[in-house]
Amino acid sequence: MARKLRLLFASSEAHPLVKTGGLGDVSGALPPALTKLGVDARILLPGYPQVLDALPLRRVRRDLSVLNSQEPVNLLSGKMPDSGVPVYVVESPSLYGHEGNPYQGSDGKDRADNAQRFAVFARLAAQLAGTDSPLRWCPDILHLNDWQTGLAAAYLAFDPARRAKSVMSVHNLAFAGTFPPHLLGELELPWYSYQMHGLEFYQYISYLKAGLYYADHITTVSPSYAEEIQDPELGAGFHGLLHDRHSDLSGILNGIDTKVWNPATDSQIKHRYSAARLAGKTKNRSALRKHLGLSDAPKIPLVGMVTRLTDQKGVDLVPAMMKALEQAPFQLAILGGGDKSIEKQLAALAASMPGRFSLTLGYDEALAHQIEAGADLFLMPSRYEPCGLNQMYSMRYGTLPVVRSTGGLADTVTDATPEALHDGTATGFVFKEASAEALSACLKRALSLYAHPRVWRRVQKQAMARDFGWEQSAKRYLELYRDLLA
Repeated sequence: MARKLRLLFASSEAHPLVKTGGLGDVSGALPPALTKLGVDARILLPGYPQVLDALPLRRVRRDLSVLNSQEPVNLLSGKMPDSGVPVYVVESPSLYGHEGNPYQGSDGKDRADNAQRFAVFARLAAQLAGTDSPLRWCPDILHLNDWQTGLAAAYLAFDPARRAKSVMSVHNLAFAGTFPPHLLGELELPWYSYQMHGLEFYQYISYLKAGLYYADHITTVSPSYAEEIQDPELGAGFHGLLHDRHSDLSGILNGIDTKVWNPATDSQIKHRYSAARLAGKTKNRSALRKHLGLSDAPKIPLVGMVTRLTDQKGVDLVPAMMKALEQAPFQLAILGGGDKSIEKQLAALAASMPGRFSLTLGYDEALAHQIEAGADLFLMPSRYEPCGLNQMYSMRYGTLPVVRSTGGLADTVTDATPEALHDGTATGFVFKEASAEALSACLKRALSLYAHPRVWRRVQKQAMARDFGWEQSAKRYLELYRDLLA
C-alpha cells in the first residue's frame, strides 16, 4: 500500500481555537477535508493562551533553537476539537502569551514584536519540513497561509537538501507583513535575498512577498481573485510578480463547514429549519428582532451584515444607502468591528433609526449564526473580496446575498436577472460599481422581488441547494499537491 501524502498546514489561526476572519475558518476546515481523502494532514499553530487552554497537549520537543536572537521554544502536540486532526503548537510565552487578538494589542495597533513572533513561527515551520526537523515525521507538502507564514517559503528555498514542496495561499493580498530591512540579519536569511527578486518590497521586507516569490506554487481563494490580483487595481503592488508567476498561480474556491453552518442542525439558532420546511426561518427572524430591539414587522424584510467595518468591505457605503432608501420597507442589522470612524458613523445612524437599524460592535459567533438564520437578505458590498464565506453561509440558510461582483462573490452568487429567474439558477443579487447608488439600486431590486413570495421562496430553495462543502475544494488541493510531487 502506498504511503499517505503528508501535509503540514501552517496557519496563524484555526477555528474553533482562534479566529479573526476567513483564514481561521479555512484552517479549521480544509485539513479535516483532506484527511477524509486519505491525506496525513497536520496543523501547526502558535501557542496563544486560547489554544493552550483549549487543548490537552503533550510536549514532544523542548528548548528548540529556532532563531539565535530569540529564546528557545517548545513544540507541543494534540488534536483539534471536533475533527481530531493532529496539531502541533509552538509554545513561547514571550512571543505568543498575549491575551486577546493574535496580531494586535488592546489599543488596536499591531503588536510591536510581530516581526519576531511570526519569523520564529515560519522558521520552525520550515524546520519541520526540512533536513533539520526535530521530528521523525516529515511532510511532503508545507502549506503556508498569508504573511504570517510567508518567510517559511524563503527558509525552505535556501535549504539545499529540503524534502518538502511549498504552497503559499493568499487569503488577502492587502496584508503584506512589512518590516524594516535592518531585521534581515535577525531573520538569518542571506543578505542577497533583500532585492526585488526576493524579500524587498518598496524598501521594506515583506513576509508575504517571501511566500509569493519563493513558494513552489501559489493559490488564492477563488478563481476570479487569482485573475484580479494580476492587475494593478487589486494587485496591492504584487501584480507584476503574480503576473510573472501566473503559471504557478491557482484560484481554488474556499468551501464552508457544512456541519457548523447547517440550519437543520445549528445549535446556535432558536429554530431549526430546512429548504423543505422554512417556517423556522420566520420564527428565527422574530426572535432576532426581539433580541436586537428591532420593531416587530412581519411583512418587512430584515437585511443582515456580519463583517469587519472597513472600506474594503464597502461598509462606508451603508449610510448613503440608508439615506437613499429612507422610505423603503426594510430593517438592517449589522454585527462587526473595525475602523473607529466607521463605527462612530454607524452608531450615530443606528441611534437616529431606533427600531429600524441595529448595530452590534465586536464579534459574537452565536449572533452571527442568528443573523444568518433570521435575516432575509445579506449585504456584502465589498470593494474586493478574495473569496468571502458569508455569502455561502447565507445561501445555505436561505438568506439571499446582495453582493458586489468581485472575487469569490462573483464566483458564487448568480444574479436574479429575468433570465436566471426563468431558468432556475438565481441565488442572489449582484451589482458592479462600488458606489452607494449601485448598492441602493441592487437592494431595491431585491426588495421588489421579496414582494412576490412564491418567486422569493423558489430562489431561496435554489440558493439552499448549492453545494459549498469542502469536498470539491479539497480534491483540487490534493490534485495540486500530487502534481507538485510528480
